[in-house]
Amino acid sequence: MQYLETAKKQVAESARVKEALLADETAMQTIADVAKLLVEAYKKGNKSLWAGNGGSAADAQHMAAELVNKFTLNRRGLPAAALTVDTSVLTAIGNDYGFHQLFSRQIDALGREGDVFVGISTSGNSRNLAEALDMCRAKGIVSVALVGAKPCEMDAYDYVIHVPSTETPRIQECQTLIGHILCGAVEQSLFADNN
Repeated sequence: MQYLETAKKQVAESARVKEALLADETAMQTIADVAKLLVEAYKKGNKSLWAGNGGSAADAQHMAAELVNKFTLNRRGLPAAALTVDTSVLTAIGNDYGFHQLFSRQIDALGREGDVFVGISTSGNSRNLAEALDMCRAKGIVSVALVGAKPCEMDAYDYVIHVPSTETPRIQECQTLIGHILCGAVEQSLFADNN
């Protein structure tokens, strides 16, 4: 195996997908719209809820942590939660109601009107994230999907940010970038004057 060439190829492909995302005016505008949406939700005293499966669950936890703790500025914590971390809740819902209700039941319990739910999926076809949309609509929670190439079941979300790739690692790399953009925008908008 040519390790150096493999590494260079992976970095080049990651950069290519990020350049394609940058060139996608619709995606970039949606990222800006979601950043503004999150800032306004926080200004009104609302919170953000994040969820995903597998690697996307880790991304949900990552972004919630950036908001609760800090991203780059020393500031007060913001209310954010990853719906992927409480093993007792996850196993209880999975056992009693099924894996497909994993997030919808938590949104019902924890969400309120004006909150923002961010569902992260490389395929955009995760049943538990698709079903979460119905609960978001019932409770007046705005839904945001971070997904791979279209079309997908999560295209019905209020805001959909498509990463222009079908390769899971490349999608995840861009979803982390998008999450960092959103966290940075929230932090700068709410706290830059205090630092």
